[in-house]
Amino acid sequence: MQKSSGIGGQAVLEGIMMRNGDRYSVAVRKADHTIEVKEDCCKSICPFPGVMKVPILRGVVSFVDSMVIGVSSLMWSAEYAAGDEEDEQAGKAEKTEKDKAKEEKEWNLIMGATVAFSLLFSIGLFFFLPYLLASLLRKAAISEIGISVCEALIRVLIFMAYMFLISRMKDIQTVFAYHGAEHKCINCVENGWDLTVENVLKASRRHKRCGTSFLLFVIMVSVIASIFLGMLGIRSPLMRLLSRLLLIPVVAGLSYEILRTAGSSDNKAICALSKPGLALQGLVTREPDAEMVEVAIAAVEKVFDWRAWQGK
Repeated sequence: MQKSSGIGGQAVLEGIMMRNGDRYSVAVRKADHTIEVKEDCCKSICPFPGVMKVPILRGVVSFVDSMVIGVSSLMWSAEYAAGDEEDEQAGKAEKTEKDKAKEEKEWNLIMGATVAFSLLFSIGLFFFLPYLLASLLRKAAISEIGISVCEALIRVLIFMAYMFLISRMKDIQTVFAYHGAEHKCINCVENGWDLTVENVLKASRRHKRCGTSFLLFVIMVSVIASIFLGMLGIRSPLMRLLSRLLLIPVVAGLSYEILRTAGSSDNKAICALSKPGLALQGLVTREPDAEMVEVAIAAVEKVFDWRAWQGK
């Protein structure tokens, strides 16, 4: 079985974010073709480290933490993608401590608002919209279980349509190629190969611990949860909505545990469960070029000693 390194990442604009434990790095390819790398510590939203040992709860915390780091990395990479970083750095040198404190506060507010909006949008699109559409079937005197099954099917259709439409966007193809470079780097390390451009290009662009697989597990678990709620026969519209809202953290937590197990297991049943997610990654990853791989390697080496991990 391929040993899990525990590192993970995300594609950003013209680059890649890589995370290893409580550290993460972001590497981007600038307009002059040089690579800029940033390293920082991961600050969890939860002040109690013990929570990360509790199943389900650790999944909820990890999901939100990943969103915060992901949004922060994406916003940082956007500065370089816009090509105005040199001017911005020159301006920063003239800022006072008061200006810097104000700027940091504004940055945190923008990032918090972005994360909150992303969460609300996802919940609305993948949880409440299917519920509202399926609720229209009550006029046809369909049973609660039947409505819940329709809700589950609508959720799957919305998710698949969303993923397909995203994959067709021309502007995001470069991001998908960097996503492929991220997976290839991790697979290269976990295969025991030296982290070189040549070896990375030979590695697979599909990986069991991908966030896309996590999203698919969320949909799968939510489908089961919807059918379960239908079997309860809840009559009150308010209680039906509230029950779905309360189940969201449970669904996210369970999905995290499944992904965590899938990433470190060669059990046949677990591998079979991972196959749909691996297949779906064909839509959201592309084959990277050598320059993209160089960026991915720079991000990995900033936070992960792959030679020591491989025992070299």
